[in-house]
Amino acid sequence: MSYHLDKKLKRKKYFRIFIFIILFVFIIYFQKGIFRILSVGANAVFRPFITLGNNIGENFSNFGAYFRIKKNVYLDNENLRKELDEKNATLANYNSILDENLKLKESLDRMGENKESFIIAGILSKPRKSVFDTLVIDIGEKTGISVGNLVFAKGGVPLGKIVEVYGNSSKVLLFSTAGEKTEVVVGSSDVYLEAIGRGGGNFEINVPRDFTIIDKAEAVLPGITPYTVAVFEKVISDPRDSFVKALFVSPVNIQEIKFVEVKK
Repeated sequence: MSYHLDKKLKRKKYFRIFIFIILFVFIIYFQKGIFRILSVGANAVFRPFITLGNNIGENFSNFGAYFRIKKNVYLDNENLRKELDEKNATLANYNSILDENLKLKESLDRMGENKESFIIAGILSKPRKSVFDTLVIDIGEKTGISVGNLVFAKGGVPLGKIVEVYGNSSKVLLFSTAGEKTEVVVGSSDVYLEAIGRGGGNFEINVPRDFTIIDKAEAVLPGITPYTVAVFEKVISDPRDSFVKALFVSPVNIQEIKFVEVKK
């Protein structure tokens, strides 16, 4: 009994050794194929994770590229905006110079009509920077200016008269100065009336209630040349008074001009 058991165990042992040898030879002989099969299996198992990692990496790369592109576009826009601002500033300066030159040319053209009578002057100070309704201009005794000379805006609109003269400057009292009285003729009438300044280019003229003033009638300085001082706007009246106040306004806004003409 013991003999048969030992013999059976030896057969199992030899069989295992035989199987091991067969497997070993098989592995050695078919080595490349087996590793290829193992490689394919590993690839099948890990491929989804590798693909996911690649996709995540690509997305982060694209995300970073998006912000880099956005930053570059922002910088380009900022540079373009700065260039546009510079060009607009240059254009504004050019337009300002051109406008000033045109206004100066207009004044010079008027002077050309009668060079001996008018001389152009720049305004140094306007009413809002000087007391009352006065101007300070940049010509004086050295250019032959004297007290009493009339001062005009472009288009021959009388603004006032010289009241003080210095070496290189003069002071102009505007006709519209509050309380200043200027003799004028209104419309087509031959009646001389008194225009009283109200300040800021405004005037009032007291006329009889039956005195007719048409719309936009002009108040002009007496003389051969009808220089328009102001234009009629409206009437203020009180039924108890025999006179009414006719309000007039200068056709020129003093704040919008840079040059005047002085009639010598």
